[in-house]
Amino acid sequence: MTVSITDVAEATGVSASTVSRALRGRPGVSEEMRARIVAAAAELGYTASRSASSLASGRTYTIGVVVPYVGRWFFGTVLDAAEKVFSAAGYDVLLYNLGSPEVRKRFFTKLPIRKRVDAVLSLLIPDPEEASALRSLDVPLATTVGGARPGFTVVGIDDRGGAERAVRHLVNLGHRRVGMIISGASEPLHWTTPLDRRQGYLDVLADAGIEPDPALESDGGYTVEGGERAMTELLALRHPPTTVFAQSDEMAMGALRALRRHRLRVPEDVSVVGFDDHELSEAVGLTTVAQPVAAQGREAARLLLARLDDPDAGPPHPVEMPIRFILRETTAPPHSRRQR
Repeated sequence: MTVSITDVAEATGVSASTVSRALRGRPGVSEEMRARIVAAAAELGYTASRSASSLASGRTYTIGVVVPYVGRWFFGTVLDAAEKVFSAAGYDVLLYNLGSPEVRKRFFTKLPIRKRVDAVLSLLIPDPEEASALRSLDVPLATTVGGARPGFTVVGIDDRGGAERAVRHLVNLGHRRVGMIISGASEPLHWTTPLDRRQGYLDVLADAGIEPDPALESDGGYTVEGGERAMTELLALRHPPTTVFAQSDEMAMGALRALRRHRLRVPEDVSVVGFDDHELSEAVGLTTVAQPVAAQGREAARLLLARLDDPDAGPPHPVEMPIRFILRETTAPPHSRRQR
């Protein structure tokens, strides 16, 4: 049986017009109610009537999404949350996975997305030429990574501030040899997150009077395997760190695996803190900085739909989503025998 907008309205206890406003990102609906309506529409399998809407508006009712790595947790979570909002509003998603420099260059040279989409959600940070190419599409643009840039609706977090919270916690516990598992050459071009989180790490060390040691930084490539490899490299140092700040929970989980393999106790021998609050972080007791990953995808999608409904409004100011520090079982003061 076809699900109608009236069915969604009855399921949520609101009017059909409220459902329509919520699904299209229009104002006048609280965020709590909007989330309830989107969830109900997804559960019931409701989608707006596309044929009638297309004839009336001339739209394709398709949103283009470009990502650097669709298989990674962060990008996959953002994409999944955004797609649900788009789907509930009657839009399809056209996905482009630009996982290599060659594919990325070909995409921005040919722009196969032109005239095929009504808006673009970019989960990568374009260089100036790429940003200009996207703006030439003359459609609303949004992103959930990086800072403000002309023509884009930006939804993100304070990466630098989040790293500061994590590293300050470790320093306040008494740690002086603070390692960091970062990501370098293996990451997407122009991705600023590793740089911002590294700067937060350096800022806290400077405030604490701790001289940074480049040997205490190891590249983990934002993967579990990379985190395990990076932790193993840090443990091989003559004076290994007593604690590690991993720039992502996936790398932190890899670090935990390496420590277990080397028969070191966490946090008695080595403390570990992550970043993101991955869906498995609570299961492994990981102390971390939580960011609302799915909420960023939902908000970016909602703002794109709002711009489609009001093209003259222009992109809103950057939206900074809240972060919070979550204390679990992987951090403690340094063991006196390991502290240097």
